Amino acid sequence: MAQEYESVDLVADDTVRNLAGAAVLAALTAALAQLSIPIPSTSIPFSLQPFGSFFAGLLLGPLWGGFAMALYLAAGAAGAPVFANGAAGIGHFGGNSGGFLVGFVLGAVVTGAITHRRVRPRPVSAISVPVQLLGVFAGLVVVYAVGVPWMAEVLGVSVRTAAVAMAPYLPPDILKALIAVGVVEGGHLAIRE
Repeated sequence: MAQEYESVDLVADDTVRNLAGAAVLAALTAALAQLSIPIPSTSIPFSLQPFGSFFAGLLLGPLWGGFAMALYLAAGAAGAPVFANGAAGIGHFGGNSGGFLVGFVLGAVVTGAITHRRVRPRPVSAISVPVQLLGVFAGLVVVYAVGVPWMAEVLGVSVRTAAVAMAPYLPPDILKALIAVGVVEGGHLAIRE
């Protein structure tokens, strides 16, 4: 005799969708980190990692965007070679790029908070391009605000010296922010049509 049981949702659909999105964005950030060029003068590689932080904040909002980047950092700290140039390990946070890694989490949170203006993500269609741009640029400022002083402390130089060393990275990072908004908006437009 077959019995019928009532189905029970243990986790809300939104939570499952956001958790899956966070895992995908953490993996995307790990893949983008491998597209990097070592720069000997600062020992901080030029990489595409910031895209992951921008995408996470834009697509998932502050809570889940920050979680996506924290998941990425946890994987790297646990030994997965997900950081730029295949680097891994918790000791990587003690290096000059450790502040930038932490900044990715905070940058995603700030990007998501400004873009979505609440903890839960809104549909991208409800967010104007200027607000998205404001969000990613604020997130980029946060990444640098954490990363540059951290780098200065590790290297034993002034913040000004570290900022001058990082100045060549800023124009490409601004371009990455613009492209991230373009990809998010372009993908949204393709879905809407």
